[in-house]
Amino acid sequence: MDISHKVGYAVVGLGVGRTHVDAAAASENGKLVAVCDLRDDRLNAVKAQYPDVLLYHSFDELMKNPEVEAVSICLPSGLHAEYTVRALEAGKHVLCEKPIETTVEKAMKIEEARVRTGKKVGLIFQNRFNLPMFPLKEALAENRLGKLVLGTFAVKWYRPQSYYDGDGGWRGTWEMDGGGSLMNQGIHTLDLMQWLMGDVESVHSETGIYGHKMDTEDMTASVIRFRSGAVATFVTTTCAWPGISTDIQLYGTGGSVEIDGDRLKRWKLLDDPDEEADMLEDYGDGNARFAELRPGEKCGHARLVEDMIDAVKFDREPAVCPLEAMKAIRIAEAVYESARTGKTVYFQ
Repeated sequence: MDISHKVGYAVVGLGVGRTHVDAAAASENGKLVAVCDLRDDRLNAVKAQYPDVLLYHSFDELMKNPEVEAVSICLPSGLHAEYTVRALEAGKHVLCEKPIETTVEKAMKIEEARVRTGKKVGLIFQNRFNLPMFPLKEALAENRLGKLVLGTFAVKWYRPQSYYDGDGGWRGTWEMDGGGSLMNQGIHTLDLMQWLMGDVESVHSETGIYGHKMDTEDMTASVIRFRSGAVATFVTTTCAWPGISTDIQLYGTGGSVEIDGDRLKRWKLLDDPDEEADMLEDYGDGNARFAELRPGEKCGHARLVEDMIDAVKFDREPAVCPLEAMKAIRIAEAVYESARTGKTVYFQ
Protein backbone atom coordinates (compact mmCIF):
# COMPACT_ATOMS: atom_id res chain seq x y z
CA MET A 1 0.00 0.00 0.00
CA ASP A 2 1.25 3.44 -0.97
CA ILE A 3 0.94 5.50 2.22
CA SER A 4 1.18 8.71 0.22
CA HIS A 5 -1.71 7.79 -2.08
CA LYS A 6 -4.79 9.98 -1.84
CA VAL A 7 -8.12 8.37 -2.72
CA GLY A 8 -9.79 10.12 -5.65
CA TYR A 9 -13.24 11.29 -4.59
CA ALA A 10 -16.34 12.62 -6.34
CA VAL A 11 -19.72 13.91 -5.16
CA VAL A 12 -23.00 13.45 -7.05
CA GLY A 13 -25.72 15.93 -6.09
CA LEU A 14 -24.77 19.32 -4.71
CA GLY A 15 -27.56 20.04 -2.27
CA VAL A 16 -26.53 18.35 0.96
CA GLY A 17 -23.65 17.11 -1.16
CA ARG A 18 -21.86 20.40 -0.59
CA THR A 19 -20.95 19.16 2.90
CA HIS A 20 -19.42 16.06 1.28
CA VAL A 21 -17.49 18.28 -1.14
CA ASP A 22 -15.94 20.31 1.66
CA ALA A 23 -15.16 17.18 3.67
CA ALA A 24 -13.44 15.46 0.73
CA ALA A 25 -11.44 18.59 -0.07
CA ALA A 26 -10.23 18.77 3.54
CA SER A 27 -9.54 15.05 3.85
CA GLU A 28 -6.09 13.91 4.91
CA ASN A 29 -6.15 10.81 2.74
CA GLY A 30 -8.48 11.88 -0.04
CA LYS A 31 -8.45 14.17 -3.05
CA LEU A 32 -11.56 15.92 -4.38
CA VAL A 33 -11.51 15.09 -8.09
CA ALA A 34 -14.97 15.83 -9.47
CA VAL A 35 -18.56 16.85 -8.79
CA CYS A 36 -21.74 16.09 -10.72
CA ASP A 37 -25.04 17.94 -10.82
CA LEU A 38 -27.61 19.06 -13.38
CA ARG A 39 -27.52 22.68 -12.20
CA ASP A 40 -24.78 24.93 -13.52
CA ASP A 41 -25.06 27.35 -10.59
CA ARG A 42 -24.21 24.60 -8.15
CA LEU A 43 -21.34 23.32 -10.27
CA ASN A 44 -19.92 26.78 -10.76
CA ALA A 45 -20.10 27.54 -7.04
CA VAL A 46 -17.94 24.49 -6.30
CA LYS A 47 -15.54 25.42 -9.10
CA ALA A 48 -15.13 28.90 -7.66
CA GLN A 49 -14.08 27.42 -4.32
CA TYR A 50 -12.05 24.50 -5.68
CA PRO A 51 -10.61 25.52 -9.08
CA ASP A 52 -9.03 22.13 -9.82
CA VAL A 53 -12.29 20.16 -9.53
CA LEU A 54 -13.76 18.59 -12.67
CA LEU A 55 -17.41 19.35 -13.44
CA TYR A 56 -19.90 16.83 -14.82
CA HIS A 57 -23.53 16.96 -15.87
CA SER A 58 -23.48 13.29 -16.85
CA PHE A 59 -23.24 10.60 -14.17
CA ASP A 60 -22.15 8.05 -16.77
CA GLU A 61 -19.29 10.26 -17.93
CA LEU A 62 -18.18 10.76 -14.32
CA MET A 63 -18.12 6.99 -13.82
CA LYS A 64 -15.65 6.65 -16.73
CA ASN A 65 -13.05 8.76 -14.90
CA PRO A 66 -10.42 6.30 -13.59
CA GLU A 67 -9.13 8.84 -11.09
CA VAL A 68 -12.42 8.62 -9.17
CA GLU A 69 -12.19 5.71 -6.72
CA ALA A 70 -15.04 6.61 -4.38
CA VAL A 71 -18.18 8.68 -4.73
CA SER A 72 -20.82 10.21 -2.48
CA ILE A 73 -24.39 9.74 -3.71
CA CYS A 74 -26.37 12.75 -2.45
CA LEU A 75 -29.49 12.53 -4.63
CA PRO A 76 -33.17 12.34 -3.61
CA SER A 77 -33.77 9.26 -1.47
CA GLY A 78 -35.70 7.33 -4.11
CA LEU A 79 -32.67 7.42 -6.43
CA HIS A 80 -30.16 6.04 -3.94
CA ALA A 81 -30.36 2.38 -4.98
CA GLU A 82 -30.24 3.11 -8.71
CA TYR A 83 -27.20 5.34 -8.59
CA THR A 84 -25.36 3.46 -5.86
CA VAL A 85 -25.69 0.21 -7.81
CA ARG A 86 -24.57 1.93 -11.01
CA ALA A 87 -21.53 3.34 -9.24
CA LEU A 88 -20.63 -0.01 -7.71
CA GLU A 89 -20.92 -1.74 -11.06
CA ALA A 90 -18.67 0.96 -12.54
CA GLY A 91 -16.02 -0.08 -10.01
CA LYS A 92 -16.44 2.74 -7.51
CA HIS A 93 -16.82 2.59 -3.74
CA VAL A 94 -19.88 4.49 -2.48
CA LEU A 95 -20.88 6.63 0.47
CA CYS A 96 -24.67 7.05 0.33
CA GLU A 97 -26.65 9.79 2.03
CA LYS A 98 -29.46 8.94 4.42
CA PRO A 99 -31.77 7.13 4.23
CA ILE A 100 -30.22 4.21 2.40
CA GLU A 101 -33.45 3.99 0.36
CA THR A 102 -37.20 4.47 0.64
CA THR A 103 -37.94 0.77 1.24
CA VAL A 104 -36.08 -2.26 2.53
CA GLU A 105 -36.70 -4.00 -0.80
CA LYS A 106 -34.89 -1.25 -2.72
CA ALA A 107 -32.15 -1.01 -0.07
CA MET A 108 -31.42 -4.72 -0.48
CA LYS A 109 -30.40 -4.02 -4.09
CA ILE A 110 -27.52 -1.98 -2.68
CA GLU A 111 -26.43 -4.78 -0.36
CA GLU A 112 -26.66 -7.33 -3.17
CA ALA A 113 -24.57 -5.12 -5.45
CA ARG A 114 -22.02 -4.58 -2.67
CA VAL A 115 -21.59 -8.33 -2.28
CA ARG A 116 -21.56 -8.92 -6.04
CA THR A 117 -18.95 -6.26 -6.85
CA GLY A 118 -16.79 -6.53 -3.75
CA LYS A 119 -16.80 -2.74 -3.39
CA LYS A 120 -17.39 -0.86 -0.15
CA VAL A 121 -20.61 0.94 0.76
CA GLY A 122 -20.95 3.34 3.68
CA LEU A 123 -24.02 5.21 4.89
CA ILE A 124 -24.53 8.62 6.45
CA PHE A 125 -25.78 8.40 10.03
CA GLN A 126 -23.49 11.07 11.45
CA ASN A 127 -25.54 11.65 14.61
CA ARG A 128 -24.10 8.45 16.04
CA PHE A 129 -20.92 10.48 16.39
CA ASN A 130 -22.35 13.55 18.11
CA LEU A 131 -20.22 14.29 21.14
CA PRO A 132 -22.59 13.07 23.91
CA MET A 133 -23.06 9.73 22.15
CA PHE A 134 -19.55 8.63 23.12
CA PRO A 135 -20.10 8.66 26.91
CA LEU A 136 -23.70 7.47 26.54
CA LYS A 137 -22.75 4.38 24.52
CA GLU A 138 -19.98 3.67 27.03
CA ALA A 139 -22.40 4.00 29.95
CA LEU A 140 -24.85 1.61 28.26
CA ALA A 141 -22.08 -0.89 27.54
CA GLU A 142 -21.11 -0.78 31.22
CA ASN A 143 -24.76 -1.16 32.31
CA ARG A 144 -24.59 2.10 34.26
CA LEU A 145 -28.22 2.95 33.44
CA GLY A 146 -29.31 -0.42 34.79
CA LYS A 147 -32.22 -2.12 33.07
CA LEU A 148 -33.62 0.19 30.41
CA VAL A 149 -37.29 0.91 31.05
CA LEU A 150 -38.29 3.81 28.81
CA GLY A 151 -37.01 5.85 25.92
CA THR A 152 -38.61 9.05 24.66
CA PHE A 153 -37.56 10.31 21.26
CA ALA A 154 -39.11 13.36 19.61
CA VAL A 155 -38.17 15.22 16.44
CA LYS A 156 -40.10 18.48 16.76
CA TRP A 157 -39.07 20.45 13.70
CA TYR A 158 -40.66 22.90 11.28
CA ARG A 159 -40.67 23.04 7.51
CA PRO A 160 -42.60 25.60 5.43
CA GLN A 161 -44.66 24.51 2.46
CA SER A 162 -41.94 25.88 0.18
CA TYR A 163 -39.63 23.14 1.47
CA TYR A 164 -41.93 20.49 0.01
CA ASP A 165 -42.66 22.43 -3.18
CA GLY A 166 -39.01 23.19 -3.99
CA ASP A 167 -36.41 21.19 -5.94
CA GLY A 168 -39.06 19.59 -8.12
CA GLY A 169 -41.34 18.66 -5.23
CA TRP A 170 -39.74 15.30 -4.40
CA ARG A 171 -39.86 15.75 -0.62
CA GLY A 172 -42.88 14.36 1.15
CA THR A 173 -43.66 11.90 -1.65
CA TRP A 174 -43.81 8.14 -1.29
CA GLU A 175 -41.90 7.48 -4.49
CA MET A 176 -38.89 9.74 -3.95
CA ASP A 177 -38.84 10.46 -0.19
CA GLY A 178 -40.34 7.24 1.14
CA GLY A 179 -42.31 9.23 3.72
CA GLY A 180 -42.36 12.62 5.36
CA SER A 181 -41.38 13.80 8.83
CA LEU A 182 -40.34 10.28 9.85
CA MET A 183 -38.40 9.10 6.82
CA ASN A 184 -36.70 12.41 6.03
CA GLN A 185 -36.33 14.39 9.27
CA GLY A 186 -36.74 11.62 11.84
CA ILE A 187 -34.61 8.88 10.29
CA HIS A 188 -31.42 9.91 12.11
CA THR A 189 -33.15 9.77 15.48
CA LEU A 190 -34.88 6.51 14.55
CA ASP A 191 -31.43 5.08 13.88
CA LEU A 192 -30.17 6.37 17.22
CA MET A 193 -33.14 4.82 19.02
CA GLN A 194 -32.47 1.29 17.75
CA TRP A 195 -28.69 1.75 18.07
CA LEU A 196 -29.08 2.70 21.74
CA MET A 197 -32.01 0.50 22.80
CA GLY A 198 -31.56 -2.65 20.72
CA ASP A 199 -33.78 -4.90 18.65
CA VAL A 200 -37.41 -3.93 18.15
CA GLU A 201 -40.25 -6.35 18.94
CA SER A 202 -43.33 -4.37 17.92
CA VAL A 203 -44.57 -1.00 16.65
CA HIS A 204 -47.95 0.72 16.98
CA SER A 205 -48.38 4.09 15.29
CA GLU A 206 -50.57 6.98 14.22
CA THR A 207 -49.65 9.38 11.41
CA GLY A 208 -51.29 12.35 9.74
CA ILE A 209 -51.02 15.46 7.60
CA TYR A 210 -51.71 18.60 9.61
CA GLY A 211 -49.86 21.61 8.24
CA HIS A 212 -48.82 20.91 4.64
CA LYS A 213 -50.01 19.83 1.22
CA MET A 214 -48.10 16.59 0.70
CA ASP A 215 -48.52 12.91 -0.10
CA THR A 216 -47.05 11.35 3.02
CA GLU A 217 -47.18 12.75 6.58
CA ASP A 218 -45.99 15.64 8.70
CA MET A 219 -46.66 13.92 12.05
CA THR A 220 -46.04 10.44 13.44
CA ALA A 221 -46.58 9.11 16.96
CA SER A 222 -45.48 5.58 17.83
CA VAL A 223 -45.14 3.24 20.78
CA ILE A 224 -42.25 0.85 20.24
CA ARG A 225 -41.52 -2.23 22.32
CA PHE A 226 -38.05 -3.79 22.36
CA ARG A 227 -37.04 -7.40 22.82
CA SER A 228 -35.40 -6.35 26.08
CA GLY A 229 -38.83 -5.42 27.45
CA ALA A 230 -38.17 -1.67 27.34
CA VAL A 231 -40.68 0.63 25.65
CA ALA A 232 -40.14 3.88 23.77
CA THR A 233 -42.32 6.63 22.42
CA PHE A 234 -41.19 8.07 19.11
CA VAL A 235 -42.76 11.16 17.56
CA THR A 236 -41.89 13.33 14.58
CA THR A 237 -43.37 16.45 13.05
CA THR A 238 -42.47 19.26 10.69
CA CYS A 239 -45.30 21.43 12.08
CA ALA A 240 -43.64 22.54 15.33
CA TRP A 241 -42.96 26.17 14.44
CA PRO A 242 -40.29 27.51 14.55
CA GLY A 243 -38.53 24.16 15.18
CA ILE A 244 -38.21 23.15 18.83
CA SER A 245 -35.93 20.25 19.67
CA THR A 246 -34.71 16.73 19.02
CA ASP A 247 -35.21 14.78 22.24
CA ILE A 248 -33.15 11.65 22.90
CA GLN A 249 -33.99 10.43 26.39
CA LEU A 250 -33.22 7.14 28.12
CA TYR A 251 -34.50 6.07 31.55
CA GLY A 252 -33.35 2.99 33.41
CA THR A 253 -33.34 1.51 36.88
CA GLY A 254 -29.82 2.88 37.37
CA GLY A 255 -30.13 6.33 35.89
CA SER A 256 -31.45 8.76 33.30
CA VAL A 257 -29.84 10.61 30.40
CA GLU A 258 -31.46 13.38 28.35
CA ILE A 259 -29.99 14.90 25.18
CA ASP A 260 -31.35 17.58 22.86
CA GLY A 261 -29.77 17.08 19.45
CA ASP A 262 -26.05 17.11 20.21
CA ARG A 263 -26.33 18.81 23.63
CA LEU A 264 -26.39 16.88 26.89
CA LYS A 265 -29.19 18.15 29.17
CA ARG A 266 -29.22 15.66 32.08
CA TRP A 267 -26.88 12.94 33.33
CA LYS A 268 -28.29 11.34 36.47
CA LEU A 269 -26.63 8.03 37.35
CA LEU A 270 -27.07 6.27 40.68
CA ASP A 271 -23.51 5.00 40.81
CA ASP A 272 -22.10 8.57 40.75
CA PRO A 273 -24.68 11.25 41.62
CA ASP A 274 -22.04 13.99 41.57
CA GLU A 275 -20.88 13.24 38.03
CA GLU A 276 -23.53 15.36 36.30
CA ALA A 277 -21.86 18.73 36.81
CA ASP A 278 -18.68 17.67 35.04
CA MET A 279 -20.63 15.92 32.28
CA LEU A 280 -22.74 19.00 31.59
CA GLU A 281 -19.63 21.16 31.51
CA ASP A 282 -18.00 18.88 28.95
CA TYR A 283 -21.01 17.89 26.84
CA GLY A 284 -23.66 20.52 27.48
CA ASP A 285 -22.56 22.59 24.48
CA GLY A 286 -22.59 19.60 22.19
CA ASN A 287 -20.29 19.39 19.20
CA ALA A 288 -18.90 22.85 19.89
CA ARG A 289 -16.31 21.15 22.11
CA PHE A 290 -15.70 18.17 19.81
CA ALA A 291 -12.18 19.16 18.74
CA GLU A 292 -11.18 19.77 22.35
CA LEU A 293 -12.60 16.56 23.80
CA ARG A 294 -11.92 14.29 20.81
CA PRO A 295 -8.58 15.62 19.51
CA GLY A 296 -7.65 14.43 16.07
CA GLU A 297 -11.19 13.29 15.27
CA LYS A 298 -13.95 14.85 13.18
CA CYS A 299 -17.69 15.05 13.62
CA GLY A 300 -20.68 15.39 11.31
CA HIS A 301 -20.46 14.59 7.62
CA ALA A 302 -16.72 15.24 7.66
CA ARG A 303 -16.20 12.24 9.93
CA LEU A 304 -18.06 9.81 7.67
CA VAL A 305 -16.53 11.11 4.44
CA GLU A 306 -13.09 10.75 6.03
CA ASP A 307 -14.07 7.32 7.32
CA MET A 308 -15.13 6.25 3.82
CA ILE A 309 -11.88 7.46 2.31
CA ASP A 310 -9.87 5.64 4.99
CA ALA A 311 -11.95 2.47 4.48
CA VAL A 312 -10.93 2.49 0.82
CA LYS A 313 -7.29 3.31 1.49
CA PHE A 314 -6.77 0.86 4.34
CA ASP A 315 -9.17 -1.84 3.03
CA ARG A 316 -11.58 -1.99 5.94
CA GLU A 317 -15.35 -1.67 6.28
CA PRO A 318 -16.97 1.79 6.63
CA ALA A 319 -18.46 2.85 9.97
CA VAL A 320 -22.09 2.24 8.91
CA CYS A 321 -22.77 -0.51 6.37
CA PRO A 322 -25.99 -1.24 4.40
CA LEU A 323 -27.47 -3.95 6.63
CA GLU A 324 -27.02 -1.71 9.67
CA ALA A 325 -28.57 1.28 7.88
CA MET A 326 -31.58 -0.84 6.88
CA LYS A 327 -32.64 -1.32 10.50
CA ALA A 328 -34.09 2.19 10.66
CA ILE A 329 -35.90 1.67 7.34
CA ARG A 330 -37.52 -1.51 8.64
CA ILE A 331 -38.84 0.37 11.68
CA ALA A 332 -40.09 3.23 9.49
CA GLU A 333 -41.93 0.78 7.24
CA ALA A 334 -43.53 -0.75 10.34
CA VAL A 335 -44.66 2.71 11.51
CA TYR A 336 -46.37 3.38 8.18
CA GLU A 337 -47.92 -0.10 8.04
CA SER A 338 -49.30 0.22 11.56
CA ALA A 339 -50.76 3.65 10.83
CA ARG A 340 -52.32 2.39 7.61
CA THR A 341 -53.86 -0.77 9.10
CA GLY A 342 -54.52 0.37 12.66
CA LYS A 343 -52.76 -2.77 13.89
CA THR A 344 -49.60 -3.42 15.85
CA VAL A 345 -46.75 -4.64 13.64
CA TYR A 346 -44.63 -7.42 15.12
CA PHE A 347 -41.02 -8.11 14.12
CA GLN A 348 -39.89 -11.68 13.56
